[in-house]
Amino acid sequence: LNEVILFSTCNRVEVLFVTDDKNPAISATKKFIADFNKIPLEEFENALYVHAGDEAVRHIFRVASSLDSMVVGEPQILGQIKSAYRTATAINTSGVILNRLLHRTFFVAKRIRTETGIGDRAVSISFAAVELGRKIFGTLEGKTVLLIGAGEMAELAVEHLVRNKAGDIYVANRTFENAVVLAKKFSGQALHFEEISACLKFIDIIISSTGSADFVITRDQVKGVLRARRSRPLFFIDIAVPRDIDPAVNRLSNSYVYDIDDLKDVVDENLEDRQQEAVKAERIVDEAVISFRHWHAGLDVVPTIVALRNKVTAIAQAEIKKTLQSNNFSDSGVEALNKMTGALINKILHDPTIFLKKNGMLSDRSYYIDAVRKLFNLDE
Repeated sequence: LNEVILFSTCNRVEVLFVTDDKNPAISATKKFIADFNKIPLEEFENALYVHAGDEAVRHIFRVASSLDSMVVGEPQILGQIKSAYRTATAINTSGVILNRLLHRTFFVAKRIRTETGIGDRAVSISFAAVELGRKIFGTLEGKTVLLIGAGEMAELAVEHLVRNKAGDIYVANRTFENAVVLAKKFSGQALHFEEISACLKFIDIIISSTGSADFVITRDQVKGVLRARRSRPLFFIDIAVPRDIDPAVNRLSNSYVYDIDDLKDVVDENLEDRQQEAVKAERIVDEAVISFRHWHAGLDVVPTIVALRNKVTAIAQAEIKKTLQSNNFSDSGVEALNKMTGALINKILHDPTIFLKKNGMLSDRSYYIDAVRKLFNLDE
């Protein structure tokens, strides 16, 4: 392996490498995975996939852009790949080719985020709840939140609300000690279960996720505080099964109740929208694969030497043209000037050409070719 980056997430382990001898490199990589995990290769080999050339480039572009994720458009994967790349650069396992590939990968992922709506819509239950709340209130900043129970999705929803600058957080639980622990997590205040009815007067958002067999909040409880609320909206997120919030509350003025089924409908609709945006993203990936292929092909010695000679020749011919326009030369003088220029080009390029062609630097050839192309701006 000439260059290598390994990244591991909750849903994938991938080894991205550059090699001059593909089959032995693949075998060595499989053996490493087996040895590292102390699992015989035959027990997991049918779960492995191998991409090479353009397909490998396309794959890393798609992975970083979350087109290959279980949830299309999720943002975590790009950060995970960046972290793996930082590790590789720190221990010098990433070289010219992977450095270029990963920088292009980050550019492609950013462009897809900017030019498509692949990450615009909520595709988790907790985030969908927050998105609905934003539609009702316009802004979630300063809104008071009551968390009833301690379900994982309810906690996630509160975390999203906090990130959206929600105001005071209250936590009610049948076990007061649990309420205290959870309230501390959000820098909030714990309440006894019996205090829920009274605090409905000043709460804006209620997220409920208990194991209760009966309604935790009834229509009569909410109706009794509407006058004191003075038409301020009250938003209920009911993530409990069976339901914690009486559905009849939804028929009261300025009261909005969304249960788990409503939120799933939002998620499903948003996932469909993301899939449509993914079509645009795939086009951006295809363009980037072609661009990288052209750059990589340019690392070959012959195209680089030809490009270098063409660049120097073009500069020389342009200067000759200027000289001929401002001076009177005879035909024989013009011919002599052209011969001298050709000889100069050959002599100037002789040593660089021999250096690039010689077999002794094969292992480092990509570094020198890349340096030449940058020094003479051959990829403009």
